[in-house]
Amino acid sequence: MAKYIYPAIFTPEEGEKYSICFPDLSGCYTCGDNLADGMEMAQDALALMLTHLEDEKRKIPAPSAINSLSVENNAFVTYISCDTTVYRRLMNNAAVKKTLSIPSWLNDSAIAAGINFSQVLQDALMQQLHLS
Repeated sequence: MAKYIYPAIFTPEEGEKYSICFPDLSGCYTCGDNLADGMEMAQDALALMLTHLEDEKRKIPAPSAINSLSVENNAFVTYISCDTTVYRRLMNNAAVKKTLSIPSWLNDSAIAAGINFSQVLQDALMQQLHLS
């Protein structure tokens, strides 16, 4: 499963800052300089934690119902969503060297035309995999 939704508890801190925790995911905490930043940081923390659990082939805990969580003071609970497939694409953009073979005449023509071989291959793979 690549798409997840988990409840997060946002606790106001000094100024406009927030502390954020995911009660269903042990050790999954973050913070934000304001509410908008907190929402973005929460999404990133959630995706990072779930990607890690997937990589370790550990059981992904079920999310709690939002109304089953109690909070104190001015804290509030909201759902945060993430897609670990999208997150992996964003975070794992390292180049990988590939060796391939094409006819010499095609190579010469492509070089003469100033074609970027890497970009053409990436574009073709994205199209072939229906990712564009």
